[in-house]
Amino acid sequence: MVTTIQLNEDVKNELSKIKSSKETYEQVIINLIRFAEKVKREQKKLLIEGCKEMAKESMKITKEFESIENLKDWEW
Repeated sequence: MVTTIQLNEDVKNELSKIKSSKETYEQVIINLIRFAEKVKREQKKLLIEGCKEMAKESMKITKEFESIENLKDWEW
């Protein structure tokens, strides 16, 4: 089923800048959607990796404090 959507003239002009001569506007929009989905997946992956690294660093710091047996001897 084919449908029609209304776009602001500025949006159409921006799509035209991206579009190659043989490409349809539908193909441009599909490519933009795929690109956005890819970026979103990559950002999620980077966020997870960053959280894992922060957790490792936090555990390292916790273990360093746990190794101190008597805080009275600690020089502040």
